[in-house]
Amino acid sequence: MLLTITTTYQPATDLGYLLHKNPARLQSLEITGGQAHVFYPEATAERCTAALLLDLDPVGLVRGRGNGEGFALEQYVNDRPYVASSFLSVALSKAFGTAMNGTCKDRPALPAEALPLAITVAVVSAPGPDWPRRLFEPLGYTVETETSSLDPTQPEWGNSSYYTLRLRHDGLRLQDVLTHLYVLLPVLDNDKHYYIDQQEAEKLLHRGGTWLPQHPERGFITRRYLRYLAAMVNPTLARLLEGTEEELPEPEVSTVDSASPRVEGSEQESTETVSPQAVLPDEATRGLTESTVQQPRLSLHDQRLQQVAHEIYQLAPKRVLDLGCGEGKLLRLLLRQPKIEFIRGMDVSHQALSRAAQRLHLDELSPRQRARIELIQGSLLYRDERLAGFDAAALVEVIEHLDENRLAALEAVVFAQARPAHVFVTTPNADYNQLFEKLNAGEFRHDDHRFEWTRAEFAAWATGVAERHGYQVRVVAMGDEVEGVGAPSQMAVFGLA
Repeated sequence: MLLTITTTYQPATDLGYLLHKNPARLQSLEITGGQAHVFYPEATAERCTAALLLDLDPVGLVRGRGNGEGFALEQYVNDRPYVASSFLSVALSKAFGTAMNGTCKDRPALPAEALPLAITVAVVSAPGPDWPRRLFEPLGYTVETETSSLDPTQPEWGNSSYYTLRLRHDGLRLQDVLTHLYVLLPVLDNDKHYYIDQQEAEKLLHRGGTWLPQHPERGFITRRYLRYLAAMVNPTLARLLEGTEEELPEPEVSTVDSASPRVEGSEQESTETVSPQAVLPDEATRGLTESTVQQPRLSLHDQRLQQVAHEIYQLAPKRVLDLGCGEGKLLRLLLRQPKIEFIRGMDVSHQALSRAAQRLHLDELSPRQRARIELIQGSLLYRDERLAGFDAAALVEVIEHLDENRLAALEAVVFAQARPAHVFVTTPNADYNQLFEKLNAGEFRHDDHRFEWTRAEFAAWATGVAERHGYQVRVVAMGDEVEGVGAPSQMAVFGLA
């Protein structure tokens, strides 16, 4: 991964003093998983560019995976050497720590100067193409992003989720630029390679204390920086807002373990952070007894899983797929159905699969039970022979984590190539979103959702898939229905005609 910082401040070579790195020579330093190199592609009085190049060793990353639980891509082939992430933040701190702290021994007044700066980062990942702008524009940057198609020979796959990021600012302290990058690049990537603890919250308060409280996306930034750990997110937000007139939002209610990272924006359990307690019209609660209201209710996520498990039970299948199995909640329910002879769970995240194996206690199962279940890593966007020959397949809250233009690839893999006898697809119902008290118009229930469909949009998609691939389909509500908006979630049940 490569980051460059360019200035036309006169003399431009003062950038070397600010960074405490001599433009005349290459400098290298060791970091976790590889090396960082600082050099200057150009250094004149009119224009100067400093470059930070990270050379990460994929083998070294795997060997060092014990350094932190947050590193999800533990295979030898992964995007970690190429994508700006927490590795780059660590390198920024180590290579330019003095500049980030705003000190310069040789030119003490220079760190306070507002410089014209241009920054390029190749490449960043993001939860959506609009997020680099939403994070950097409020800080005064002009933001440009550039992406490319996943495969020029397969235009239906759409564009890559990786972007070259270009930032410009007409006058900003270098210290501020480095601090913004230090905090926001891991937020975009959302896959820190080290353990998240209270020290990380203190770092966020230290580096973001002067600008983060006024940022319109401070909640998103704080949640992703601290990996959705509610025990740290809410107290950190409270400390950020101390001395302001704004109030801390209600504590978040998460239906699953929100510390789980998202990888590839797809096949993993939904981690909705919107409170499932909707504001219902009076008619919806009329006639409820006090005992009914006081009854504990299953979370929306658990309701979905149980409804899917029940639908599968009705079919009495022998072989079942859980596509985007996450940490194994549906797998646990399926294992309780003795008539199912074999269950295969697939997810793109190695870390999620490791947690699924732990939560299912696979190493403690009897040989007979252990033979019934297998966990595999893979993507729903690529043909995979391991998905063929199954009676039923479930995709629970998976499709909304993909860009809409990539659904054609998923459709080809699941319905054209794997062709299970039955397929269950669930997704949020956008019509229902107006009942969520904390959700503003146009917002999604989770930061990683790429879209959320209305009942009509989902039905149209499901009908089209069925017609194109020889399935019959019915769409059913999931959860309590409210007149005019339906239920919180919706499910399409496909069966081969």
